This record gives sequence, C-alpha cells and structure tokens, in this order.
Amino acid sequence: MILMVVVLSMQGVIGIRFVLNKEECVSYNVEYEGETVHISFVAIKADATWHYGDDGIDLMIKGPSGDPIHEFRDKTSETYEFLAHRRGVYRFCFKNKSPYHETVDFDVHVTHFFSNQHAKDEHFKPLLEQISKLEDALYNIQFEQHWLQAQSDRQTFVNEGMRRGAIQKAILESVALIGSSVLQLYLLRRIFEHKRRISRV
Repeated sequence: MILMVVVLSMQGVIGIRFVLNKEECVSYNVEYEGETVHISFVAIKADATWHYGDDGIDLMIKGPSGDPIHEFRDKTSETYEFLAHRRGVYRFCFKNKSPYHETVDFDVHVTHFFSNQHAKDEHFKPLLEQISKLEDALYNIQFEQHWLQAQSDRQTFVNEGMRRGAIQKAILESVALIGSSVLQLYLLRRIFEHKRRISRV
C-alpha cells in the first residue's frame, strides 16, 4: 500500500488597489518558514490632471522582526520574490515623495511545498512534484497577468491624461491666437482712424 502525503499550499493571489498619499504599509502573515513570497506593484496613476511624470514610489519590505529584506526606490512598477526564512508578519511599506496622490496596485502571492514520503515506491514522487510545479507555474501566470493588466491600466490613464492635456492646450492656443488677431485688427483700425483725423486737420 502506498501512502504519500504531498501538500501544496497556495494561499492565492492577494491583490489590492489603494490610493497612496504619503506612506502606507500593508501586512501579510507568512505561516511557514521556507515559503516563497512573490510581490508586484504598479503605480497606475497620479491624482493630478497635468502630472504625467515617471517619478515612481518607494517600497521597503520588512521581515517579522522589522529587519529590512529589500528596498525599491523611484519605481513605477516592479516584481520581486524572496524566500521567507521566518514565519510571521511581513510588512510592505510604500512611500510617495511626489505632491500628488498615486493609485497603487499591489499583489502578494505565497507558495510552499513540503512532502512526507512513507511509500516504498519512489516512482510517484517525481510525478507529484511535477504536478505541484505545474500548479505553481499556473498561479505564477495568473500573478503575472494581473501585473500586466495593472501596467496596461497605468498606460491607459497616462494616455488619456496626455490626450486631454493636448486638447486643452490646443483650445487655449486657438483662443490666444484669435484674441491676438482681434487685438491686432482693433489696433490697426485705431491707427488708421487716427491718421485719417490727422490728415483732415
């Protein structure tokens, strides 16, 4: 009789979208040592009509004891993965240095794999390991798709803002051109009227 226990824990892809003013921290509880933590974030848009820069935001990843694990500076989007050497609450602290509010899309994906082999037949172990790797790869694809969708949303907001800005600028330039033309006509008319009065005297 073969008894093989293989546990693949997929705690899912957890994603949130929030408005970042100055500094916000997101906490996530990693239940087991040795879990792989995948994260991604995208600064989708700034909360300003005329602001279309790539200023980026900062992210500091801290372990359960508050020790820094990794830091990103001035990034508009990034993906990263690390091995959780300790179980506990990990903190992901975002910092916005620009004066505008940023909309941030953030995802966390945690996986771990462990097995207890009680069988004498070793032929099932490679098969089950491949199945678990395939399942993990499928979750990674889902994770990557969500990140790419957030990137697409960011580009849509930037393009829409630039389009609106270009239209507003064109209208403003047209109004200024019409206004200067009217002013020129008025001034020329006054000059000719003034010359006509002078020539009559």
